[in-house]
Amino acid sequence: MFGMLKTVAALLVSVALLLLANGLFSTLLAVRMTAEGFSTGLAGLVGAAYFAGLVAGSLIAHKLVERVGHIRTFAALASLISAFAMAHAIFVDPLVWAVLRGLTGICMAGVFVVTESWLNGAATNQNRGQMLSAYLITTYLALGLGQFLLTAYDPTSFVLFSLASILFSVSLVPLALDRQASPTPVQPARFSFAKLYRISPLGVIGCLASGVLTGAFYGLGPIFAAEMGLSLAGISAFMSATILGGLVLQWPVGKLSDRFDRRSVMVAVLVAAALVSLAVVPALGLSFELLLAVAALQGGLSFVVYPLSVAHTNDHIAADDLVPASAGLLIAYGAGAVIGPLGASQAMEMAGPAALYYTLALTSLLVAGFGLYRMTRRAAPTVEEQGPFVPLTRMTGVASELDPRGEEDAAAG
Repeated sequence: MFGMLKTVAALLVSVALLLLANGLFSTLLAVRMTAEGFSTGLAGLVGAAYFAGLVAGSLIAHKLVERVGHIRTFAALASLISAFAMAHAIFVDPLVWAVLRGLTGICMAGVFVVTESWLNGAATNQNRGQMLSAYLITTYLALGLGQFLLTAYDPTSFVLFSLASILFSVSLVPLALDRQASPTPVQPARFSFAKLYRISPLGVIGCLASGVLTGAFYGLGPIFAAEMGLSLAGISAFMSATILGGLVLQWPVGKLSDRFDRRSVMVAVLVAAALVSLAVVPALGLSFELLLAVAALQGGLSFVVYPLSVAHTNDHIAADDLVPASAGLLIAYGAGAVIGPLGASQAMEMAGPAALYYTLALTSLLVAGFGLYRMTRRAAPTVEEQGPFVPLTRMTGVASELDPRGEEDAAAG
């Protein structure tokens, strides 16, 4: 384990610093928009722009990696992200911020492509699962801990923007000084989206819903917390609890989905996510500690929808098609992550901040209903036929090659 981590330690440290900054910056931006009096609809637009850029960048970033290599690509994109972060403090305008967030999303996608293709090149058939777990834990911990930097200074000043910019810049140092050879760039495969939906309608809709749930949370969660009266420290703790809850529940829910019909587990998770989403606002009125517990559970249930959807899709796809199919599922996720902030922000403008979690609850229930419908249309594979659940964060198509299920299925075949 430690030998495996040593080969990618510099990369993971760079990613951790970058995501620490990104965790701070996304929440800072939402809090600052509230302080500036921007409408919730405009805040939703800014949040959606980031995810639109993330999807667009994941489709084109590999070309830059092929041209200049992993380290130069990471350094260039991290530098641009740092510059964009400072530009937000200079140009305080929601439409300018939407453009900057879109550009940031494109650059972040490139960073993820570098990270995930590097990890894939360093992985062997024996340690792919460990490599993926290390990446998953790094991602969630950095995003979660980054929330607490929000309390370091007044969010209406330029200082936190500067802090985020510094962290974005410093993130390129460990990788730039690393002596490990970078891997050969990987060309991501493609898969017909229509064919993917025919093979696994619930998998596609589940990934779409996962995008709605997480996109709306990241874009509007801080605004909900601020408008409900939480302090900066409270907002940080609320966001962090939700994100870290998303890490903790991946493994227990995954084990359940390996033992039972995965669709049943998905439906149960979605119904539970809806009920817990409805409990967030009442919990806020009872105690802060209860709110954090409910937020962690809500995050855990919502964030696990994506890996469950991917695992369900993989149960019906040949091993050779796992990577291109995952790229298609990423597009569905990205579409949902764009729709989520846009739709939820409109609901919040009409019905107040609590409408964020009502929207998340409604989304979860609708997909749970679709899951029940799909259970009447096709028999479930046996437990023996199901592939193993693998905990996942949102990945680019490149990272899908890290998924050990493809190697296991190929070996079995």
